[in-house]
Amino acid sequence: MGLRFIFMLTRNDRTVDDAAKHLETALSLGVRHIGFKDIGLPVDDLKALAATIQASGATSYLEVVSLDRDSEVVSAKAAVDIGVNILLGGTRVDDVLPVLKGTGIEYYPFPGRIVGHPSVLEGSVEEIAASARDLASRDGVHGLDLLAYRSPLPDIPGLIAAVCKAAGKPVIVAGSIADEDRIALVRQAGATGFTIGTAALDGEYPADGTALEAQLAAIVRDVANLNGHLSPFGKKGLDTAFASFSETWSPRIAGQVNDMQIKLAKFEGNFAWHFHEREDELFLVHRGRLLMRFRDREEVVEEGEFIVVPHGVEHCPVALTEPCEVVLLEPATTINTGTAEDARKVENLASV
Repeated sequence: MGLRFIFMLTRNDRTVDDAAKHLETALSLGVRHIGFKDIGLPVDDLKALAATIQASGATSYLEVVSLDRDSEVVSAKAAVDIGVNILLGGTRVDDVLPVLKGTGIEYYPFPGRIVGHPSVLEGSVEEIAASARDLASRDGVHGLDLLAYRSPLPDIPGLIAAVCKAAGKPVIVAGSIADEDRIALVRQAGATGFTIGTAALDGEYPADGTALEAQLAAIVRDVANLNGHLSPFGKKGLDTAFASFSETWSPRIAGQVNDMQIKLAKFEGNFAWHFHEREDELFLVHRGRLLMRFRDREEVVEEGEFIVVPHGVEHCPVALTEPCEVVLLEPATTINTGTAEDARKVENLASV
């Protein structure tokens, strides 16, 4: 699954007034883990947020920031009433577990000593790790919510690693994460996920812009990159890619899938008769009409259609409309002219 990014609809430990608008933006960008705090909006508004999150197939989180026993129990009951998937935070485990029993809500309390508002984590690495070990051993505790960067300790990655090791259960790192370097440290330390709220809402994350859409897009991209889920070729639009070059019979590399390359080419007129000794080729017509000549027949390939030419079969592509834009899928070893000696042979392909 990789490192989990949880977008919090919060600023300074409070759910923001315009959370519903920001939620719409987050869902449109494919954010799959979204949370809010137990203070800042009425319970009915929080119910609506949770319902929207879950209706989209995403996971909803409620983070408790109340510090006294009675308020924390009220917040736990609110989590049940709201119907969130995961309850983050809180320290009164003995009081909260009975409230959550049988509800299906996962529970991630805070390890260590939590003081103040916004919350601050106190204690040594050893004390916080011991607290994590004790909490994680409890039935009904599914993981921990660690306020790592709200701690004054000098080695925060070391603290995260110690807590992850002690807990043996998923650890979410919450608070004060605002760039890819810090996300990378969280991942390297062994955490399961992290939260970002204020930094994205205030436009503080390094991105192409300060608007929330640009902020979340940058975070999603960086997390995908750190998780190894991001292709080096990225997403491409065929219209834009084809418009970036004009040369004909000179394929451009647009992507790669294992040992197969995705190439874009513009055809004009007739190409040389040739075949490929080992490589099959797929020709998909993006725009125009293509005639594929074989020694025993001819095939017209219309826009949106494709044809596969097996290796060893002599063929000659002909553009019936000029230029004809074609997507090629073939092994990376494929030379465009195959066995033919032709001036249009290209061995070192450019990329788009």
